[in-house]
Amino acid sequence: MMNNLFSIFDPSTSILNLNLNWLSSLLVLGFIPFNYWLTPSKLSSLLSLMIMSLKKELSILLSTSHPASSSLILIALFLFILTNNVLGLAPYIFTASSHLSFTLSIAAPLWLSAILYGWLQNTLHSLAHLVPQGTPTPLMMFMVCIETTSNIIRPITLSVRLAANMVAGHLLMTLLSTALTNINFMTYIVLTPTQLALTTLESAVAIIQAYVFTILTTLYISESS
Repeated sequence: MMNNLFSIFDPSTSILNLNLNWLSSLLVLGFIPFNYWLTPSKLSSLLSLMIMSLKKELSILLSTSHPASSSLILIALFLFILTNNVLGLAPYIFTASSHLSFTLSIAAPLWLSAILYGWLQNTLHSLAHLVPQGTPTPLMMFMVCIETTSNIIRPITLSVRLAANMVAGHLLMTLLSTALTNINFMTYIVLTPTQLALTTLESAVAIIQAYVFTILTTLYISESS
């Protein structure tokens, strides 16, 4: 029995003494064989179209100093987060992207590598960026503190944004589905379309959050150069 609402996001939940929750992150491997059919399937065609559109947009955000492989890494990041978000909507699959240990382990290395690259390659530019142009002299010291704090909390805001949005939607779906088991038939007819609409909204949120995470990461990498 579920002890509280957040127990569905507990990664220590086990079946037959086996921790299988994080195994859902490997389900993305099941989509790989679609790329090896002689005749492209609708799924592979849709995936190719999405990759080309995303690559074109990321190329605009990234500067020319970045290698072409940078956009491929970010596209792989988008597909990985998107797959985990969408698979989490299926029953009995743990949503890995709703856990901070998952999102922070992705955001922190990307942020740290961008920061280190920027400070090592463009030290003067990075120092100048701490004081925006036109800042009055008495406020320069405070602006350095504010900009430094803003840079430090970037991986936290990235990870919390993704996890919080996934948790919030899943909690609403859990509350509504729990209520459906203790109501009469007429109320059931009213709440069922609401549950379907919420599921559709969560599907859109899963795509949007993966896109937002990738775009913000791209902007941070571009800003470092």
